Amino acid sequence: MNPIVQLFEAALFAADHVLSLSELHQLVPEATEDEVRAALEELREHYEAHGHGVELAEVADGYQVVSRRELADAIAEAHLVSRPRKLSRAALETLALIAYRQPVSRAQIEEIRGVSVEGMLRSLQERGVVEAVGHAEGLGRPLLYGTTTSFLELLGIKGIEDLPRLEELSVALHSPTAAPETSEP
Repeated sequence: MNPIVQLFEAALFAADHVLSLSELHQLVPEATEDEVRAALEELREHYEAHGHGVELAEVADGYQVVSRRELADAIAEAHLVSRPRKLSRAALETLALIAYRQPVSRAQIEEIRGVSVEGMLRSLQERGVVEAVGHAEGLGRPLLYGTTTSFLELLGIKGIEDLPRLEELSVALHSPTAAPETSEP
């Protein structure tokens, strides 16, 4: 295995956060960006070709070594990894609204949800999944909210464009989960 690939593997393993391309490039400043990308691709292929339990994921403008999805249930059932507290249904609804409509104001969220979300927004900000991203034009210039890099990391996606399309979610939520029963005469 290429020494740069080994160095990247060690750094990704040791890191407590997603490493950006520029952070990885700092490890080998003499390498070109193409060489850095090639080393990352070699690491990805190595994990894939040899059937490792981990894979290299491109997440939130960076890279991270993660457990393969097909092994996640077994790891979760063994309680080997501490998971953050689950979000309430109301928090998930608010977070979904922000993710799909960002940038969005508190008033817009409250109009859709029909309830005050001030405390919910504060909670989501404290968890680091939502942040103020600017101000709207107009009366009072209210804050606009959007999701963070941590949100992308939690979902394991590269960017907001990787979220399921609303049409896909609608079909998934409205399709029957089991085949209809048939009665025989």
